[in-house]
Amino acid sequence: MALVLSMVVDTKSSDNCDNDIKKLATQCQQYVMYPTDPKIKPSDACCSVFQKVDIPCFSNITKEIEKTICMEKVVYVADYCKRPFQPGSKCGSYMIPPL
Repeated sequence: MALVLSMVVDTKSSDNCDNDIKKLATQCQQYVMYPTDPKIKPSDACCSVFQKVDIPCFSNITKEIEKTICMEKVVYVADYCKRPFQPGSKCGSYMIPPL
């Protein structure tokens, strides 16, 4: 987890986005890390983080962070926690499929 957090600190995004991504890495790590499968239902604590994060921050995730955090799983967790991404939008380089 320290590796993920250090990569987040190095991002060029705003402080709010950095904090949101740090919270995600802390509370949701086991649900958003590679491999892509299996997808695990997130905890209530993880969903609580997703209820508060600024979803547009995830469109600016760097390739470096994407080496550690699986964007497909981030989208799955967001969906499960009832904060879905808009179809056609991006989460890092991952394009959200249309409905």
